[in-house]
Amino acid sequence: MPLDDKKICFIICYNQELYLKECLLYLQQLHVPDGFSTDLLTIVDAPSMTEGYQAAMEESDARYKIYMHQDVFIIYPYFLDSLVQIFQSTPRIGMIGMVGSSVFPSDYMMWSDKRIGNIYHRDMPPYDRQAYRYDLSHGLSTVDCIDGLLMATAYDLPWRTDFLDGWDFYDVSQSFEFRMQGYKIVVPEQHHPWYVHDDGMLLSLWDYDKYRRICMERYPLSLLPPGTH
Repeated sequence: MPLDDKKICFIICYNQELYLKECLLYLQQLHVPDGFSTDLLTIVDAPSMTEGYQAAMEESDARYKIYMHQDVFIIYPYFLDSLVQIFQSTPRIGMIGMVGSSVFPSDYMMWSDKRIGNIYHRDMPPYDRQAYRYDLSHGLSTVDCIDGLLMATAYDLPWRTDFLDGWDFYDVSQSFEFRMQGYKIVVPEQHHPWYVHDDGMLLSLWDYDKYRRICMERYPLSLLPPGTH
């Protein structure tokens, strides 16, 4: 399917109607770059995150796709302008996240080491300089992996539905898939968080270790391409 270079599509898998409605209220307030249009695809009760995202990706002809959680509320009004500017500045940038890991930890647990980014979270202080840090080039930090709370892409790569049939590690997998195709992944500098993440009552890590071990086998760090930074 030819992609429309002037279209942005929001893609959201959800299972809570109230969260989705709140999320959409924030999306409606965002400034849309001149000449661009936006679209929305929502998937209710998907069998897995990868299957939901894959189905939506195949349905949308938007060049820029924003895969996001139902409990992410974007509060920066020029969020879309910034994403488009970043993508258009460097064609090698394939994916943008709000939080990422500059050097992916050897235990495959992104949150076990320092992160890059910024976040407003319901149950924690808005910004901890000890946990989040920046290594900036033109306002961007190149990272190995981004958190799945929001993943914006400029290219369509298949989501690994073949071995990720749950709700964990799809973000790690897709980050590595982009890296293996030679794309850069970046996190923009956010002096103030661009979003609120309200995941307190919905977060489940029941199968986290299962999918962590699967990704360790599928993506040996020693075999990933160098030169992502």
